[in-house]
Amino acid sequence: MADSNDTSRDYRDTVFLPKTDFPMKAGLPQKEPKILARWQEEKLYEQLREERGGREKFILHDGPPYANGDMHIGHALNRILKDMVVRSQTLLGKDAPFVPGWDCHGLPIEWKVEEKYRKKKKDKKSVPAAEFRQECRDYAAHWVDVQREQLKRLGLMADFDNPYLTMQFESEATIVAELMKFAEAGNLYRGSKPVMWSPVEETALAEAEVEYEDITSTQIDVAFEITESPIPDLVGTNAVIWTTTPWTIPVNQALAYGPEIEYVKVVALWGTRGEYPPYGSYFLIAKQLLSQFVDRLEKSGKDIEGDDLEKLKVSVIAEYKGSELAGTVARHPMHRLGGFYAKPRPLLAGDFVTTDSGTGLVHMSPDHGEDDFLLCRANGIEPQFAVMGDGRYRDDWPWLGANDLNKDGDERRRAVINKQFNAPDGPICTDLREAGALLSASDDYQHSYPHSWRSKAKVIYRCTPQWFVPMDRDLGGTSQPVRPEPVEGPHFTSDAAPQEKDGASTSSARTAGGDTLRQIAMREIERVKFYPEKGRRRIGSMVEGRPDWVLSRQRAWGVPITLFVRKDGSYLQDAAVNARVIEAVKQQGVDAWVESRKEEFLGADHDPAEFEMVSDILDVWFDSGCTHAFTLESGRWPEMRWPADLYLEGSDQHRGWFQSSLLESSATRGRAPYDAVLTHGFTMASDGKKMSKSLGNTIDPLKVMEQYGADIIRLWALSVDFTEDHRIGDEILKGVGDQYRRLRNTFRYLLGALDGFVGDMGDMGEVPELEVYVLALLADLDGKLKAALEAYDFNTYTRLLVDFCNEDLSAFYFDIRKDTLYCDGPDSTRRNAYRTVLDLLFHSLVRYAAPVLVFTAEEVWTTRYPEGGSVHLLEWPAVPGVSADGARWDKLRDLRERVTEAIEPLRRDKTIRSSLEADVTVPADAVPEGFTDDDLAELFITASVTRGQVGEVSVTRTDENKCGRCWRLLPSVSEDGALCDRCEDVVAQMDAA
Repeated sequence: MADSNDTSRDYRDTVFLPKTDFPMKAGLPQKEPKILARWQEEKLYEQLREERGGREKFILHDGPPYANGDMHIGHALNRILKDMVVRSQTLLGKDAPFVPGWDCHGLPIEWKVEEKYRKKKKDKKSVPAAEFRQECRDYAAHWVDVQREQLKRLGLMADFDNPYLTMQFESEATIVAELMKFAEAGNLYRGSKPVMWSPVEETALAEAEVEYEDITSTQIDVAFEITESPIPDLVGTNAVIWTTTPWTIPVNQALAYGPEIEYVKVVALWGTRGEYPPYGSYFLIAKQLLSQFVDRLEKSGKDIEGDDLEKLKVSVIAEYKGSELAGTVARHPMHRLGGFYAKPRPLLAGDFVTTDSGTGLVHMSPDHGEDDFLLCRANGIEPQFAVMGDGRYRDDWPWLGANDLNKDGDERRRAVINKQFNAPDGPICTDLREAGALLSASDDYQHSYPHSWRSKAKVIYRCTPQWFVPMDRDLGGTSQPVRPEPVEGPHFTSDAAPQEKDGASTSSARTAGGDTLRQIAMREIERVKFYPEKGRRRIGSMVEGRPDWVLSRQRAWGVPITLFVRKDGSYLQDAAVNARVIEAVKQQGVDAWVESRKEEFLGADHDPAEFEMVSDILDVWFDSGCTHAFTLESGRWPEMRWPADLYLEGSDQHRGWFQSSLLESSATRGRAPYDAVLTHGFTMASDGKKMSKSLGNTIDPLKVMEQYGADIIRLWALSVDFTEDHRIGDEILKGVGDQYRRLRNTFRYLLGALDGFVGDMGDMGEVPELEVYVLALLADLDGKLKAALEAYDFNTYTRLLVDFCNEDLSAFYFDIRKDTLYCDGPDSTRRNAYRTVLDLLFHSLVRYAAPVLVFTAEEVWTTRYPEGGSVHLLEWPAVPGVSADGARWDKLRDLRERVTEAIEPLRRDKTIRSSLEADVTVPADAVPEGFTDDDLAELFITASVTRGQVGEVSVTRTDENKCGRCWRLLPSVSEDGALCDRCEDVVAQMDAA
């Protein structure tokens, strides 16, 4: 028996302190690459495929990023989210293979290769096409390799040795095969419509390749003199239009009015000015916009030195309803040029005309506006194709063409979107002013304008010959024919209705007769699950109102539109020809589509002289829209299957990849290639501003990994509400680092407390109530985490995990039971129960954390089980279904918090040094049933607890002595340094042993 009065003995060797080699200092930047190397050496991804073989599959199909440039923070977030999906589904026991992919064709890559040429002052047109494409292919391959290594460093679990690339020959062949399904079903047509066009890159752009920036433009008011009208008094009146694109006036062909808008004829009285319309001019304008018009006249007039506009008076002479203007005709301000400009300009009823701004009359240029094109086409007015691909008027155009050199020579033909070209003193305004038609001009109109995503240059709407997929034609082939498209050249179909097939179709389209592409897509949008739900409305509104899908691009690097076109504009629909082309592309890639193989492709059944090969390439969104076909269906990855369970990308992909995949698959397979869509927002700087290199507020994930480690980026990505725009910055990352350290400390404590543990909880009836409560908390956490994963709510998942470790374990359970762990005897039932619960917590938490902290979880697992394989081979833990009276424990924890708050002032003024020195009195009615005063002292970690009357918690310093081993202050301790009854028994047992 130990001498309890021996206050000189050092009892530290009798205390069971936690012991572990797991360091508190993480050193992630140094450790993570080593762990990654081990995974690669052990082929962890392949092990998982073998382990999960035959299980229920979960397929997340990777949306392909462009293969150009280093990974940025947006890439990192996107890929971490995807990895979280794949790892969590794997943890749940499913077979969740992941094949990463890259988009390798198209303008972004071609533009970078062209930049090299521009630096050398070399024209890409001087290089053979095959050589240029090889440079594009090499450029893309380089960045695929770079990005692949960067993504590996993030800890992604994927088939990196066998990714899909849109430029792989087999992929290119599949894209061609998918295009041929459209062609064989008659679901392609060639026609002319205004599309987004980049004069810098000289190609059509998809909506997803366009971004909007605020600019300042010239706004002008232009007079079109009315020459004919059912209302005689309108003859000689000037119909006034307002526009912010002066360059479109040279291709004006009509004016539009709103049938329900109220218009007024006014007379403007002002002093004679040689540069403005003469005294007594009459104007037709929307009544609601008259004051704005007058303001612009005054402002423009005041800019003329010495002009006095105080005498300006505008008087209303007559009022008309828009519908009364039917049959009215005006003439172009430049009618004196004759030819095109001498033709009458009819006033047409347009439902799109509003009184939000302008004059209520809109000038119509079917070459450069969707509304313009449709209204003019409906009235027999065709586009003129006056603007060339580089944004200049064509040589033979009578105004501003090459022949119009009577003033400033070639300078007058500068690009139509050039600011000087459209300025108030530019050629357009100068000529209109000299014609007496320019009423006002100012260069201060601020508005949002589309720009090319790649070159950052302004784009235009340009009517050009393009290939389209119709949105509103019966895919079953029974649609009404659309209006013929009479456009010059051999490539244009004269009828966009389905064609007669030249050979048997091999199309696998499975659409129901009578369904249009828009109808199928909208139906699928209703069926598919969207996370968050607002994604359904976003993509739905886009598909509901989108025009026909423009497939063609006028570039070199991409999959060719492999069609043979007759001189009458119809294209060949022969399955045998298509099969030969597809096989050639499979063997040689896009370079197979060359004129020299024309006869080979057409075969003996067709005369090559009757056909021309299309030279356009496919929109890269069609490429990426086909990735489901060559990744999920082709058999190149046997572990994959079609359709995908989930697509996951940024919210901008509602108009990009989500939509192109939806349309492609709906047209060829009658349904979307996915069952659910998860979208994330954009990463902003810590102050909420958009990241920009010029602002110096970007965060480089590669540097973050060098400084903090990949697990810190992962914890950040999975902690934010990624479904909305979110923030990152140095201070935010420091906060994430603190969060990480608390999680790491939890695992370090578990490893230390479980050192040498081999035990069993035994009969649940023997388990202390605190352990039952903690197991109930674990069971509750387990259910909530599963629910969060089901909803892809990773923010909630991570927060639940962190809060459980911090609040339920570190600040509560571990804090209370440290005395039991350190000081109870080795055979103590309570200590064994505690360590058994810790063991359950360890096995659960390390699995829960594995998809989030992939490297740290591996380090934790292998620290305890060096020969136990990878933590990422494990499955979701089996948690006991234990329940407890949660309300009762909540009441107790509330009281515990009140006690802690009451003790704190005494700690601050050093009346007591720790809560163990506190005697506490609590209101009796605040104590839940079933807890003794000794229970409360243990749970509150105080010397004693007594119950008093209703009121506040009170605290005094205890008079008891401190045990020399456990440091508790108890009545059984005779003097400071002596042992309490429990410690005396434990030390005696240890001494005897």
